[in-house]
Amino acid sequence: MNLHKITFVLLVIGGLDLLLEGFGTGIGHWVSAGVTQVIYVIVGLSALYEIFTHKKNCASCVAKQM
Repeated sequence: MNLHKITFVLLVIGGLDLLLEGFGTGIGHWVSAGVTQVIYVIVGLSALYEIFTHKKNCASCVAKQM
């Protein structure tokens, strides 16, 4: 599995967690604050990776450039 797929999955997990937080039942309610902070940092780093490498990794973006 390459890094792009891993970061994409982490971003989906982060998005779903934000949705759950909107209803008051996100990951912060189930695990300790330290673990939650680590998860949020990893998801944030995944977002930065995707921002800077998206055009290179996205099949739709690559097809539009040709």
